[in-house]
Amino acid sequence: MAALAGLCLGSFINVVIHRLPKGQSLWAPGSRCPRCRRSVAFYDNVPVLSYLLLAGRCRHCRGRISLRYPFVEALTGALAWGLWRRWDDPLWAGLTIAAACALVAVAFIDWDTFLIPDEISLGLLAVGLLAAPANPYFAKALGSGAWYARMLYALTGAATGLAICWVTASVGEKLFKREALGGGDVKLLAAVGAWTGALGAFDCMMVGAFAGSVYGLSRMARGALKRYEPMPFGPFLSAAAIFNFFRLLPFGFPFGAF
Repeated sequence: MAALAGLCLGSFINVVIHRLPKGQSLWAPGSRCPRCRRSVAFYDNVPVLSYLLLAGRCRHCRGRISLRYPFVEALTGALAWGLWRRWDDPLWAGLTIAAACALVAVAFIDWDTFLIPDEISLGLLAVGLLAAPANPYFAKALGSGAWYARMLYALTGAATGLAICWVTASVGEKLFKREALGGGDVKLLAAVGAWTGALGAFDCMMVGAFAGSVYGLSRMARGALKRYEPMPFGPFLSAAAIFNFFRLLPFGFPFGAF
């Protein structure tokens, strides 16, 4: 059931990725073919399955539909299945599934537009702070602890995310004489810190920066990226945060395995 819910969430995340940067409504009108603009019937909008049955084409104009749509649906379905199995607490599992889906949206929007919508990053920050009393990371770190102690821990994580980005941006601007981090990245890492704590924010920054550097250098080696050409950081930071939800990051967790 979690996987099915994740597939359906992925269908909505595709709408968010496509419409939110353009300022369009997420609720109306319904899905349309990007080529002929005909409405997509409900039976042609079943996550992944409809794409396979229609061979990746519109039923009406036979125009190709991007492979991204079923990929996002399959990705969120897999994440939902994995996170539901990962956590014993249904509330926390549901919260991390929703957060992971939001991070998937961030990754693709930033990849396409070099922008991270405040609606998502600040929403994640708010939910992360409010959900702190249910956060098993913080219970482990604090040895259980009162609800307000966990909220303070989340606030500390958010503040640490902001501080890390401020230091990184300041050093980067002095070294390279150009903007090193965008404002969206700063808000996103603050949100990640609210969910994962101070050490989690640090780990996500390090892992995201390492993955982004490897990807950027590989593209430069192929001549596909110029030396000072900008590259979105949100996808790598989002991926690191999702790994953190599974507790799969390779270092920096002194509180023991979950």
